[in-house]
Amino acid sequence: MTTVAAGRQSEARPFALAALLALTAAVAMTFLVRPPFSLRAAGDLLDWTICAATSAAPGRPTTTTTVVGSEPLAADAQKRITSMVVDFPPNAFTPEHHHEADLYVYVLQGTIRSQLGGQGVMTYTAGQSFFEPDGSTHLFAENASATEPAKILAVFIHRDGARLLVFH
Repeated sequence: MTTVAAGRQSEARPFALAALLALTAAVAMTFLVRPPFSLRAAGDLLDWTICAATSAAPGRPTTTTTVVGSEPLAADAQKRITSMVVDFPPNAFTPEHHHEADLYVYVLQGTIRSQLGGQGVMTYTAGQSFFEPDGSTHLFAENASATEPAKILAVFIHRDGARLLVFH
């Protein structure tokens, strides 16, 4: 990792941790106080932000996503924080893509292998996290296990109208 990339990552960690802590409380309250988040309840705001045209690797399962929350940021009404749980079945693969958002990822279960453009392949296990700056190319993400599922929490900070997942 370059010094510049390491600097950006270390600068983003406090913000990402604060966002994750705030989001965890918000998500917990969502399930305790009202029914789970619904895209319909948000006026279909997120229906078009996740590009559905995924291209899977031949013979490999794909990931599935569940939006668990999306709220406008108090400090900037033009931006939102959106979280989703991404399930990786055994041997699942997500091909090259990018996000029109800053993205903080926390591994909830299993082991994920991932590579951002210009960096080496990284392996993350449950309890570890990583950051993807807005617009960076994510060359791939995959479940490292052919037998056990994996799961991540993806927390996006994005402007209204941003596409959260764009496959190349």
